[in-house]
Amino acid sequence: MNQSGESLRDRKKRRTRAALERATLRLSAEKGFDHVTVEEIAAEADVSVRTFFNYFASKDDALIGADPESGPRIAGRVLAVAAGTPFEAFRAAVLAEIDDELNNARDLWLLRKNVLMQRPDLLVRAFASSAEAEQLLSAAVAERAGLPADHLYPWLLVSAATAAFRCSVSRWAGDDNVALGDLFSEALDLIGAGLAHAPHHHEGGPS
Repeated sequence: MNQSGESLRDRKKRRTRAALERATLRLSAEKGFDHVTVEEIAAEADVSVRTFFNYFASKDDALIGADPESGPRIAGRVLAVAAGTPFEAFRAAVLAEIDDELNNARDLWLLRKNVLMQRPDLLVRAFASSAEAEQLLSAAVAERAGLPADHLYPWLLVSAATAAFRCSVSRWAGDDNVALGDLFSEALDLIGAGLAHAPHHHEGGPS
């Protein structure tokens, strides 16, 4: 294993997943997403169609590129943050995940951003947590807060943050002048401050 604890098999799977995502995005940018087939994606990535379906249930999923390991990874971050409230720990964990994803595969995310504009209906699924990931994150927040796993607070926080992700990705996809992390940070600040009153608008900012 390497220093990060990732095995050779894990690295190979990550490379294959990235190759399939890149093929989906490149072909979609060239031909239009609706005109690309799974067979073409697999051929572009030099793998079989069966291999494609080992990683993604559909080409929609390949376009979105949701990482099944992101839920456990963010949950681990929530518990590992040294100090702060449960909200602050959650905020730091998710922002670190966004930063890592964009730094590690920036070319993919920039291409994905452009292709997603062809399918606005898929924007809401980009970077959205699965039900299993939301359960893991809620459990981590509950543990951090010293609350029972079925308490409303952790579920509400994670659900609100998932909605904030969707809003942030939608805004980010249509605006080249803002960063996804900045938008999501602002969305979490709004959640943290409460939504009973609308914030004041400041010219020039991401609001």
